[in-house]
Amino acid sequence: MAQSVQSFEVKARSIEQFKIGSDQKTFGPLEFVGGLEMTGGSRDFGAWSGISVSANQIDFIGVLDTGFWIDGKILRDDGGKPTGLSANLQEITNAAGIPITRKWQADAESITRKGDLIVIGFERAHRIDTYKIEPDGSYSFQSTSAPNVPLYELRDNRGFEAIGFAPLQTALNGALVGISEKSLDKDKNIMGFVRNVDGRSFEFSVVRSDEFDITDLGFLPDGDLIILERRFNIESGIAMRLRRLNASEIKPNSTVDGDVLLEADMLYQIDNMEGLSITTDQDGTPRLTIISDDNHSLIQRNLLLEFKLNETVN
Repeated sequence: MAQSVQSFEVKARSIEQFKIGSDQKTFGPLEFVGGLEMTGGSRDFGAWSGISVSANQIDFIGVLDTGFWIDGKILRDDGGKPTGLSANLQEITNAAGIPITRKWQADAESITRKGDLIVIGFERAHRIDTYKIEPDGSYSFQSTSAPNVPLYELRDNRGFEAIGFAPLQTALNGALVGISEKSLDKDKNIMGFVRNVDGRSFEFSVVRSDEFDITDLGFLPDGDLIILERRFNIESGIAMRLRRLNASEIKPNSTVDGDVLLEADMLYQIDNMEGLSITTDQDGTPRLTIISDDNHSLIQRNLLLEFKLNETVN
């Protein structure tokens, strides 16, 4: 069945200041590059939950948690700052090539890429599905598998919002790593798994602190992970945090913690931050691209934020 494609230019407003009312550019080891507030183009645009940016830092593929693929190009100025977005939408299909329309089945929350294969993490109907990018730009279903943790432990709406392939010849050597949003082990820490290239897998946990939940992960060139975290409560509103995990500490039944790189609240240009992708600038500097999920709400925003990680990466 042919997949219909919507193509459009996203209306984008440039974000020059990450901290509202301040020209501050450096935040610990991170340097704010720039950002976009995005609207329009299609009534289906929004609810963006995962992104994978190509090595050229222009092409991207993502998923909406309403059952759509989003792909296109990040427009940039000569200095590499994002200035706009062109995008295409097409529905995510099942093994029969039929669009997945029921929310409990279509809740795509995370995405990672390995060559021409795309892996998506779904919650509610917890699973990890693999698709292939076809020459015509469509995505064909290849296989499905259960996450490598006991399904009865996974909370309905707190599944695997973070998945990624570790770089080869690093501590986790090409493994698929997944971390749940807020599915907790017996010690109230966040459950994760490592599925090695030979198919063997093990579980581990990430320390949960300050009521933050995990919404995505990305790998640095040295194999360490950066996790994107989100917190929401009525008193203080929303917050975002980035934490770095040492990949060499991730072992069977281990519990790992990490250094906080950035924590931002409503004094900063953030929203419901859900997607993270890490690329490398020509000089070797890691670049973090982070997107938000507006839940198709009039009071939330679709944001794209970028930071450089200005520290030595071994």
